[in-house]
Amino acid sequence: MITKTANAIVDRRDGKLAMAHFYVAFIALAIGGLAGLLQTLVRSGKFDLPSWTGYYQILTIHGVVLGLVLTTFFIMGFQLAAVSRTSGTLTAKQRLVGWIGFWVMTVGTILAAAMILTNNASVLYTFYAPLQAHALYYIGLTLVIVGSWFDGAALIMAYTSWRKANPGKPSPLLSFMAIVNTLLWIIATIGVATTVLFQLLPWSLGLVDRVDVLVSRTLFWYFGHPLVYFWLLPAYMAWYAIVPKIIGGKIFSDSLARMSFILFLLFSVPVGFHHQLMEPGIDPAWKFLQVILTFLVIIPSLMTAFSLFATFENFGRSKGATGLFGWFKELPWGDARFTVPFIGMLAFIPAGAGGIVNASLQLNQVVHNTIWVTGHFHLTLATSVILTFFGISYWLIPHLTGRVLTKAMNKLAIIQGVIWAIGMTFMSGGMHAAGLLGAPRRSAFSTYGGAEQAAEWIPYQIAQAVGGSILFIGIILMLYIFINLAFFAPKGQEEFPVGEVADEAEKTPLVFENWKLWLGITVLLILFAYTIPFIDMIENAPIGSKGYKLF
Repeated sequence: MITKTANAIVDRRDGKLAMAHFYVAFIALAIGGLAGLLQTLVRSGKFDLPSWTGYYQILTIHGVVLGLVLTTFFIMGFQLAAVSRTSGTLTAKQRLVGWIGFWVMTVGTILAAAMILTNNASVLYTFYAPLQAHALYYIGLTLVIVGSWFDGAALIMAYTSWRKANPGKPSPLLSFMAIVNTLLWIIATIGVATTVLFQLLPWSLGLVDRVDVLVSRTLFWYFGHPLVYFWLLPAYMAWYAIVPKIIGGKIFSDSLARMSFILFLLFSVPVGFHHQLMEPGIDPAWKFLQVILTFLVIIPSLMTAFSLFATFENFGRSKGATGLFGWFKELPWGDARFTVPFIGMLAFIPAGAGGIVNASLQLNQVVHNTIWVTGHFHLTLATSVILTFFGISYWLIPHLTGRVLTKAMNKLAIIQGVIWAIGMTFMSGGMHAAGLLGAPRRSAFSTYGGAEQAAEWIPYQIAQAVGGSILFIGIILMLYIFINLAFFAPKGQEEFPVGEVADEAEKTPLVFENWKLWLGITVLLILFAYTIPFIDMIENAPIGSKGYKLF
């Protein structure tokens, strides 16, 4: 939705702030992508790492750099640009807060990366205790989180300023979505910040000699599952509010889009136990409750699918398409800004189905801690989300740098998206298949479980290596496209597309802007889902060996 205060072009000063975030994000893509390639080659059994590095070191690099660094920097840069575009240029104070956030995040990233690269923090993406990293690693992660809070504060300040200047009006849709995602992130990161500051950091400094593992893991997954939606919602922002403009259509329903985002805010945080279904120390009744809450998140996902395909069908019908699927051929398949995110949308269908399996009490026992989970992870984040981020980059990077997406780069971008889809089919498909046969996740050992069982996994591990190699080619192409669009593409003005709502859509009710209501419900759900289980964990925690218990 475009308002009177919206800018057709993001202010150059705001663009520099957003681009700074993107530079770090794409450096992370290069480093993390190389680490991912090495992982798949090692698991194939056909490749050995050099003596100066180890599998779990590169596994940590891959998970942390791509899962935390790339995503956080890209999302914050995109949201800053989106708010500047739809709610007006940031003030000097808001921009300063954003720059503080960027530099705090960057310093934290360098500290954490240095500890991983020197093999002082090979604790994997989840950094579970009793794995222990150097204190600087935990300090670095803390700075990344704190820096992101500064970025979030800049977004909230800009949104608040727009609300004060436009009383009684619904906020711009993209700005509203950015604020929902920012609030979700702030609420979620309280969990990981708590375990790092009060458990893992004192432990690594030698101030305490024991950490309560169950409490630590619970605090991590309080953060870990909404983290998935923090990744996903910016992709939804593009699908709901930007893709309709790219194809020449209109947003099916502003109200439906806002409602889906509010539902994600409500139901994404109090569901972390579904990652801990096989862990002792948590009452099964509370696990079951959070499984139900997890399934409720399916509702906004289905709402999104309905809205998107309604938008596509309406557009096709407006072009004269007939028949049940006649609209499909009217979509702009030659435009990478649409085609690449659309591949991500399609990937989310099997990804969502796999997520239902992961969250189910009985079915989870089949795939728990197998490489099936990793395959699911790569369909959601590494396909649906990342391909949408790439699709955003094709127009946003040249928009911010004063350049244009040329026909040659557009064609190469489509090729890149297809290569990514092919590579992920091999890699994720191999992971899902091997997981169903019992192949473990987080393991480099192809003979785990015995030679006979491991022999069943070998074809799928080779498929993963083939897919990983193809994906690395896709990463190289994406980096080439990014560098071209940032520095070498012809000067010009690329559009920042923002969709308009369909004329027949219902008027957006102002209740969606009632943050006291929505945040209040969110807090109540969190307290309901976690208070009693946390009390039980602390009161009934067994005395562990040294290095395990803090309380």
